[in-house]
Amino acid sequence: MREIVILIPEIDVEQNVEIDVRINGRKKTLKYRVELIDWEGNNQEDRVTILKHKIKDYDKDWELVEIGAPLKTEIPIMFRKKNGNESI
Repeated sequence: MREIVILIPEIDVEQNVEIDVRINGRKKTLKYRVELIDWEGNNQEDRVTILKHKIKDYDKDWELVEIGAPLKTEIPIMFRKKNGNESI
């Protein structure tokens, strides 16, 4: 098992989340970022293009973890910092 689901409280848009965990007794900090992509007024095809470009052009220090359920005017996407697994 590589992933564990942890429910977190509601956060504001474009905020970072840091989670401290212990794996085999070693403490690590995992960093996540949730962003909302606004696509109001765009058709279905344009929305896919917008999402692809956002992911492709995103900071390379972050990796895509999840694309959330789309809302009428936006879609949430979550990234995890690649080097966010640093020992503390």
